[in-house]
Amino acid sequence: MRFSLFAVCLAVAAAPSERALNPAFESPAPLSAQSPIDARVFDRLQRLHIQPARLSSDAVFLRRAFLDIIGTLPTAQEASGFLADPAPAKRAALIDRLLDRPEFADYWAMKWCDLLRVKAEFPINLWPNAAQAYHHWIRAAIRENQPYDRFVRDLLTASGSNFRDAPVNFYRAMQSKEPPAIAQTVALTFMGTRAENWPPERLAAMAGFFSQIGYKETNEWKEEIVYFKPVGQAGRPVSSSQAIFTFPDGTPARLAPGRDPREVFADWLIAPQNPWFARNAVNRVWSWLLGRGIIHEPDDIRPDNPPSNPELLAFLEQEFVASHYNLKSLYRLILNSQTYQLSSVPRSGGPEAVANFAFYPLRRLDAEVLADAICQVTGTTETYTSAIPEPFTFIPEEQRAISLPDGSITSAFLELFGRPSRDTGLEAERNNRLTAAQQLHLLNASHVERKIEQSPKLQDLLRNTKGGQALVTGLYLTILSRPPTADELQAVNAYSQHGNVKPREAAIDLAWALMNSAEFLYRH
Repeated sequence: MRFSLFAVCLAVAAAPSERALNPAFESPAPLSAQSPIDARVFDRLQRLHIQPARLSSDAVFLRRAFLDIIGTLPTAQEASGFLADPAPAKRAALIDRLLDRPEFADYWAMKWCDLLRVKAEFPINLWPNAAQAYHHWIRAAIRENQPYDRFVRDLLTASGSNFRDAPVNFYRAMQSKEPPAIAQTVALTFMGTRAENWPPERLAAMAGFFSQIGYKETNEWKEEIVYFKPVGQAGRPVSSSQAIFTFPDGTPARLAPGRDPREVFADWLIAPQNPWFARNAVNRVWSWLLGRGIIHEPDDIRPDNPPSNPELLAFLEQEFVASHYNLKSLYRLILNSQTYQLSSVPRSGGPEAVANFAFYPLRRLDAEVLADAICQVTGTTETYTSAIPEPFTFIPEEQRAISLPDGSITSAFLELFGRPSRDTGLEAERNNRLTAAQQLHLLNASHVERKIEQSPKLQDLLRNTKGGQALVTGLYLTILSRPPTADELQAVNAYSQHGNVKPREAAIDLAWALMNSAEFLYRH
């Protein structure tokens, strides 16, 4: 009961107000269009008579940027240093630093591994060593900022061993190797559209580009070779005449004998004038950073599902193509906009405000990010296991969840908090809705209790601060990436002085209350 009452007091003290500026969450800085993104978003909001939120405070922006760019909380030292920095361009500088950190590759490899179904076990069955090789290749491409068109072309045209030529696992990480199923996966992943809803003849035409893929085993256990296997219509050998295929936009393609149709399709797909490729990529990145696609859902692009802001989507497409498909340039463009940096405290409600990005949406942390955050703030580690008894599935305890290379390596916590199964490549596989079971786990589970009560971080704070305001400030900076407000300090002091609570008990209760707060569990 003591903890429950304490948590309620803190929740009341920290609750953001929609009527007056709350300095813990909002900035008093004036809001104006600072980029072409802002001009398009704010112009549409004005035409719809929707008032945008205020800018986020420095503390909110710091935490948001860390979580959205590298899937990692700032340390207390990083938070205090950023908040004390008077430089007017410190937000842009922080974005640049985060884009260069190794955790950037870890986090975004995790996101791409969800879409590309990097998983050793059933029903994907890549097998552990192939899953490891595939994850390593994806992470290296992100770390090196490989142009997105090259990344996709390498996947679509890959041939070789699934152990040694990692991109060929794209064709193995599917539940069916039939050409129509491959075409559906390609359309979903790189065009953002669900080809199973197309007319049958249109899907069949696209499937033709993937009808000449061969698979053969080797003497090495579970190794498989993926290769171009020329065949003609009805299985007859290709003649000297050109074969005719049809692209999804209805354009015919003529292939010379011996030409891999996958190469022809890839060249069509990544061309600057392609109506799906760049649009799908920028819409996905926008949805990952702002919680909702300009076309929503981000993998359901179709004529009767129009973008909420066509001008914004067209601008992002043009900039992405002009940058030669530079993903980091796209991230930087979005992250530096005032649209991205709006507060999560809305000043206008309703579905139109949500669809037109009038405020930053509240989103529960990804399962992997939340697991890492709990370990980081407590100074503890987590154990991850796989049902496959392979050396490739051994994970050191200090390894972070966002860097797990295989969807088959998991934990009870990740399963409970909605980590995707990586079976379909759909964005909807990841479930970030907070459930009653998750809340009970955070409040009552011995798993979390042990981490807090045995926390090396908490013990260090107790030793170094001897309690008092310094301890409270240290806990707030460690867990929420900001110092406490005056009201919060008053609530903590009142609780600590009630019933002569010992400093260690008060610190444990405070840590537990903060870790169960919406401010910790959600991006905001």
